[in-house]
Amino acid sequence: MKRVLVFLADGFEEVEAVTPVDFLRRGGIEVVIVGIGGGRITGGHGIEITADIKLSDLGPSEAGSADALVFPGGMPGASNLAAEERVNVLITDFNRQGKLIAAICASPAVILAPTGVLDGRRATCYPGMEKMFGDGTSFSSDRVVIDGNIITSRGPGTAIEFSAAIIGYFNGPEAKADVFAKSLQKE
Repeated sequence: MKRVLVFLADGFEEVEAVTPVDFLRRGGIEVVIVGIGGGRITGGHGIEITADIKLSDLGPSEAGSADALVFPGGMPGASNLAAEERVNVLITDFNRQGKLIAAICASPAVILAPTGVLDGRRATCYPGMEKMFGDGTSFSSDRVVIDGNIITSRGPGTAIEFSAAIIGYFNGPEAKADVFAKSLQKE
């Protein structure tokens, strides 16, 4: 079973956090919510999420055994994540290993771009934030962009497509379609 770490800091965008957590779990992917600064993280619209683990308690073996890092956007959530040196180290380590890194909304520009992992790649982000991309990043206005081991997406309105891209990356297009077909069925 694939294992994904979803990072949350105060001010995160709730739709961009809960949608991937929900759909990835439906897709048979283990999701661990990592809280920055504590175990209870408050989103930009006042919704509180309880983290599975605090960043300060995330050991090297637990982090290293993960298959992906996922970064919801929202401000100041993305800035709060980018300010954590350990987050930046994990991003560069995962990229060096070719492991999946997925970011949506402000996070591609605010978190990923400063680490250099978008250099020489195509990426997207929340409209207007692309000015934070370096010259080495090719901006795309596509709703979701997959370039090697990096998945980026535009914002709350693309959260389902973003989640689908992550599921498809790990489990293939049939698994992705199956998760979404089941989510539309009445229970």
